[in-house]
Amino acid sequence: MSTGVTVRVIKVAIVGGTGYTGVELLRLLCGHPQVEIAAITSRTLAGTPVAELFPSLRGHSELVFSEPDVELLAKADLVFFATPHGVAQAQVPELIRRGVRVIDLSADFRLKDIPAWERWYGQLHAAPVLAAESVYGLPEVHRQEIAGAQLVACPGCYPTAIQLGWIPLLEADAIEPIGLIANAASGASGAGRQGKTELLFAENSDNFRAYAAGGHRHLPEIEQGLRNVQPQGSDPASLTFVPHLLPMVRGIHATLYARLKPGQTLESAQALFEERYRDEPFVDVMPPESHPQTRSVRGTNLCRISLHRPQDGDTLVVLSVIDNLAKGASAQALQNMNIMFGWDETLGLESPALLP
Repeated sequence: MSTGVTVRVIKVAIVGGTGYTGVELLRLLCGHPQVEIAAITSRTLAGTPVAELFPSLRGHSELVFSEPDVELLAKADLVFFATPHGVAQAQVPELIRRGVRVIDLSADFRLKDIPAWERWYGQLHAAPVLAAESVYGLPEVHRQEIAGAQLVACPGCYPTAIQLGWIPLLEADAIEPIGLIANAASGASGAGRQGKTELLFAENSDNFRAYAAGGHRHLPEIEQGLRNVQPQGSDPASLTFVPHLLPMVRGIHATLYARLKPGQTLESAQALFEERYRDEPFVDVMPPESHPQTRSVRGTNLCRISLHRPQDGDTLVVLSVIDNLAKGASAQALQNMNIMFGWDETLGLESPALLP
């Protein structure tokens, strides 16, 4: 029997649909009951059926790649940008002016410190006013602001895993904020769908290496997010962040080190995490001294976290795992979309992890 209630279906468009983030976004949107995918763009592959480039979507998408025309994009209720940094800045201002809502998965609108963005990304920022107005799309911190936002800057993959691993401790002033250390490793898909020698199977297989040890562009984003949750008057959080490349396709494993403040224990830290994330649908706080695995979150919007206190010393070790293409990008973008349009936050994101 009909209830007589009309459920609104929104039109969305994806700019930059040929990369791993774009196809993951498209895969998730194809299964979302409240969404009609109106367009997906690519300058180089305009006119090519999506299923021809991505056979996994055969039978699920009849879309054809089109040019990223503003007139076409402006017909959508929401536009996702799954593009390299610097691209969204050129088109987002006009879409915002026309009242379209935007979720940007690139780094263009994440940082509030524009000079810092320009130093780390090596170019002038074309829309600094919008960067100041954007909402950082980490739902576990900014859910209320996301609900009313017109422009959401979806967090990076490393920043998501690392921030979620430290937020409860910094909010409660339970660790020393200076001298934090993050060793994080990502699968090769984190570098995007591009032809680089160091990402070839023969180069990456049976190998494990650090990169950008002298400084990675996600560092200021992580520090910005951590400092935003600290109590007033605290020393600003600062960290050493060293990323690594894993010989696998997808997933991030972050190992985080912090010094506990006097009086803090593994048990008190565990209680902080369990209370902080009790009502969060996509953060799983595991029992103390567990070892979360990247495959346990593959293809999901989950972040799994566990705590350790080696040798009962003053160092707390936090293990945080996510799928870099999911909670680290496209699935988190859908979580933001759900919040923006007042839907259940888990809509379209309920599937368990892929195994093996």
